Amino acid sequence: MNQVKEVLRSGGTAIGTTAGLESEVRFLSGAGFDFLLFDTQHSTIELKQLGPVLAKIRGRQASPVVRVADNRPDQICFALDAGARGLIAPMINTPRDAEQMVGWCRYPLAGERSSSGVAGDWGEFKDYREYMDIVNDQLLILPMIETAAALEAVDEIASVDGVDVLLVGPSDLSINLNVTLDYRHDKYIDALKKIAKAAKGAGKFAGIYFVPPGLTPEDLIDLGFSLFTLPWQPWAKLGVDEALHQLRSKKD
Repeated sequence: MNQVKEVLRSGGTAIGTTAGLESEVRFLSGAGFDFLLFDTQHSTIELKQLGPVLAKIRGRQASPVVRVADNRPDQICFALDAGARGLIAPMINTPRDAEQMVGWCRYPLAGERSSSGVAGDWGEFKDYREYMDIVNDQLLILPMIETAAALEAVDEIASVDGVDVLLVGPSDLSINLNVTLDYRHDKYIDALKKIAKAAKGAGKFAGIYFVPPGLTPEDLIDLGFSLFTLPWQPWAKLGVDEALHQLRSKKD
């Protein structure tokens, strides 16, 4: 139902890539990625522009995940009504922030999300109550851990019911730890270890928005992280190069 949750629950690593309004989303959503991440915090994308784009990937493998600009009920509602199957909110610094985020994501009685009819790609259901229950169970909720305050409260945030993934904001976390963009600094690595430990201890998962320079996907997996994004363009170029090489070698 939700590709990312299936991968995580099976012990795998969920790998996504970022996408925008002009991206070839049908290609990307069928290329093997577990999720496509649409950012409305640090981009020009408006939440209400996402509906037609997310509709293009209905029935595809990759789950659409949206980052809202702020942890607010209207922002979260717009993203979910557009068809997001995963929701990222920035600057979740306290358990209360996480509880509010989860509540705004979930339909009653598990939460307080307003209903506007069936929204998104959630498979088959016999009635509207079952639809809401499926969404409440399958929606991926990823609060961002990116401040010293969040790091201090990370165990309590991880313990909030409904939180699925503690998602590190790599740049902001380094800045707020006063090791700006020094992703291999001991203080930064210790923070990543603490976040991964908190997630595991609560039966949740640790993720990071992108793979920071100086670290590799293998480094992150070794640290206990099981979700991140990678840019798709280098792989696309590699695939084109390889296909052209094979074609030309046949002529030789």
